[in-house]
Amino acid sequence: MTEAGIKPRQVLKTLKQSNLQLQSTPRHLYNLKAKIRQGKLSDKTFKSLRSNRSMSVEGNNSSSDGSLNLNYHLATQEVVSQVPLTTYEEFKAAIVAAKQAFPSWKNTPITTRQRIMFKLQDLIHRDIDKLAMNITTEQGKTLKGARGDVLHGLEMVEHACGMANLQMGEFVPNACNGIDTYCIRDPLGVCAGICPINFPAMTPLWMFPIAITCGNTFILKPCENNPGASMILVALAMEAGLPDGVLNVVHGTHSNAGGINHVVVMPDASMDATLDALVSAGFRAAGERSMALNTAIFVGGSMQWEDELVQRAKALRVNVGTDPDAYLGPVISREVKDRICGLVQNAVENGARLLLDGRHIMVPGYENGNFVGPTILCDVTTNMECYKEEIFGPVLLCMQADNLDEAVSIINKNRKFQHEVEAVLVGINVPVPIPLPFSSNYESKASFAGNFNFCVAGRTGVQFCTQIKKVAKRWKVFRSTLAEACIFSEAVCFRREL
Repeated sequence: MTEAGIKPRQVLKTLKQSNLQLQSTPRHLYNLKAKIRQGKLSDKTFKSLRSNRSMSVEGNNSSSDGSLNLNYHLATQEVVSQVPLTTYEEFKAAIVAAKQAFPSWKNTPITTRQRIMFKLQDLIHRDIDKLAMNITTEQGKTLKGARGDVLHGLEMVEHACGMANLQMGEFVPNACNGIDTYCIRDPLGVCAGICPINFPAMTPLWMFPIAITCGNTFILKPCENNPGASMILVALAMEAGLPDGVLNVVHGTHSNAGGINHVVVMPDASMDATLDALVSAGFRAAGERSMALNTAIFVGGSMQWEDELVQRAKALRVNVGTDPDAYLGPVISREVKDRICGLVQNAVENGARLLLDGRHIMVPGYENGNFVGPTILCDVTTNMECYKEEIFGPVLLCMQADNLDEAVSIINKNRKFQHEVEAVLVGINVPVPIPLPFSSNYESKASFAGNFNFCVAGRTGVQFCTQIKKVAKRWKVFRSTLAEACIFSEAVCFRREL
């Protein structure tokens, strides 16, 4: 027993069964005994942990109607988390909480908001092992890949620490006879973000830190398959000093992810460097990355490397993510595995050559796992389902082209690489051109609406999360011409950049 009168084992059992904030994370990741000894879990707190509770509007648990989404260990099929699905009333309550918190948060000095980001950065560094283990358990990545997930997200938190410079406006003194004009960036209000399945830590960290440091409040919807990392990050943000209502979480059963990506391999490319890049970009993280390499187009005679490509792919170790030697772990669900296998089979039936088949791989001790090994299909054509549908797994499609023009036409059906290819992320001798937080990142075509996309990187991220307020201020009375008076008769105007 402890000072609070609670048995630690009793707390562990209750939390695992009923409290989402800790329930969606393996219980061994939380040093609850230490928390109890330090008085951080009181008897009152313990008694408030009832079943079917969900995180967190204004820092409190809000009741659910009992609907649960069960998440399974991807290698053993054991239940590792139960996610209470947010009801419509709870969703409205989250919006109300965010709206009520916005005026105060908007007027909080930007230096105060930055300090919270500095603290959050420290807390993420402190708990990076906890976050990585949760991602490995719920999403299936290797521990190395999971740490990379967290570190890429951490870069955005570090970026948000410089918001005072990022959010600077413009100033024109004495624009017209004693009138100064200036532009400032105001927060929008309540923002929201939906997380996909593939980056449980990076994606939320690429959304809410910039948004809230700009002065907005935020509603986060984690992926229902792996909500644990988001829940840990939200708890850390609260620990860092974020006020109630600024960051809220809702849960549902719809998520998004993905994109179809190509690489063009020229005949004069370095074989070793190219094959290393193909293996890394195509199979790491089990292919479950929006920028994972789906399709390789070999120009001229470069396809002669296929035997060496197969050998390198065979050498990759498939195992549970906690294995330090594992290169790729299981895919996110049994349904996803079945879909991947179905698309591969459809391609074979329609004339593709199966150079390497990873559909039937078995990992000793984890025979029920959602494992798919590296798979390589050759002679793929653009009318095959495996090309038209995103596979989102460790499957590399190989196509051939006589020249660069033909390769580019395969990608965008009309025009040369770098300048003519219709893509906004282009890598040259780089397999995955991952955008950095201080560089602007765009999506193309119908991927977004408006001038700036969701990916809050660089200054476009700040522009996405704010709106311009233009102000004209007379600081001394001058005789103005009628035209001047008309120009500045409306002192303040707003322009929302959409």
